[in-house]
Amino acid sequence: MMDDPGRTQPAPTFDADYYAHGCGRPYVRDDVWLAFFGRVADRIVADLAPRTSMDVGCAMGFLVEALRERGVDARGIDLSEYAIQQAHPDVAPFVAVASAADPLPGRYDVVTCIEVLEHMPPDAADRAIDAMTAAADNILFSSSPTDHVEPTHVNVQPPEAWAAAFARRGFYRDADFDATFLTPWAARFRKVDGPLVGVVAAYERRLWQLADANHQLREANAALRVVAADIERILADRDAELSTLRQVAAERDTARAATVAVRRDLDALRSTRTVRWSAAVGRWVGRWVARRRGH
Repeated sequence: MMDDPGRTQPAPTFDADYYAHGCGRPYVRDDVWLAFFGRVADRIVADLAPRTSMDVGCAMGFLVEALRERGVDARGIDLSEYAIQQAHPDVAPFVAVASAADPLPGRYDVVTCIEVLEHMPPDAADRAIDAMTAAADNILFSSSPTDHVEPTHVNVQPPEAWAAAFARRGFYRDADFDATFLTPWAARFRKVDGPLVGVVAAYERRLWQLADANHQLREANAALRVVAADIERILADRDAELSTLRQVAAERDTARAATVAVRRDLDALRSTRTVRWSAAVGRWVGRWVARRRGH
């Protein structure tokens, strides 16, 4: 998180306000940031096993601190005096105010540069790559390829632009190394002396893996589309059946309501005086007819 003092336009100030509001969430010594850099340090130690390291753009030294806790002789530089002053007292002797565009002091097993070069104008970023590649054969690198909104991002480049810049120095992406524990676009660049047969083979291997995975995903997607279409047809049939059942239920409810109404009307009719008299007359006539037949 640094810039170069020799840029032609006013340099952004990486001060308390920047670290409070310019990093997505406040960049302070808290459990979230310490846990993140702890995980990064775990992967660096497990995958690269460095004895020495330099973090270019170390900000408050969280990664330096995490690596030193894991036995690595880690050091860091950052242009921001404010950030360096926030380093933990145990780390303070191993971090310093300096520009990424200047030569690094010494050589290291690995140099890390995390979200730094997008803050630097192209000429300064180019000098920073010179400095890093002169100081180590392993570079763990990350630079946002899309965030053009952040005001201090003056040099946002796609990953291939950075890969080309490193290739001009004889450094090539390690296609077998998964650096996404850092950011989705992070990469490990390694110095390659001699023929590039191994580099080409690794790139082809990775390209084939991605192409095969893409092909399998496309086939799986096509199969899922067929299944989804079958399910849609089944659901449509079920909806039609439910619609018929609802219609039958509605007709049944209507018939029940009509039956209740008729019974209510009959009950009311039976309770009238005329109906009771007619019923009594009917019973008398019935008995009279029965007596007559008996004679």
